[in-house]
Amino acid sequence: MIPSGVKVFLASHPIDFRKGMDGLLSLVRDAGSDPFDGALYVFRAKRADRIKIVFWDGSGVVLYAKRLETAQFCWPKIGHHRVHLNQAQLMALVDGMDWKRVHAVTVKPPEFVG
Repeated sequence: MIPSGVKVFLASHPIDFRKGMDGLLSLVRDAGSDPFDGALYVFRAKRADRIKIVFWDGSGVVLYAKRLETAQFCWPKIGHHRVHLNQAQLMALVDGMDWKRVHAVTVKPPEFVG
């Protein structure tokens, strides 16, 4: 379960997928972020069919990996920049869906007629 309000950062540039959690933490650190700040950092392989997510859960480093069998993950244009996702977008990404189509719904308060 992903904690509510957690920050999620997506690296748009593919990485060497042989990297384990220490290598991924080094990439986060080299990009100027604190890998132990509780944010989730999402990386992709050259072929967009695999992702790895690394984060500090308060007691240790967690590494999540997934490979899609018949599709590719929806990814932003390749470059050396980070993309910020919300929790719903992350879940769509992990499920292999187009996370760019996931938007927050603005709830309008009910009107009271007096």
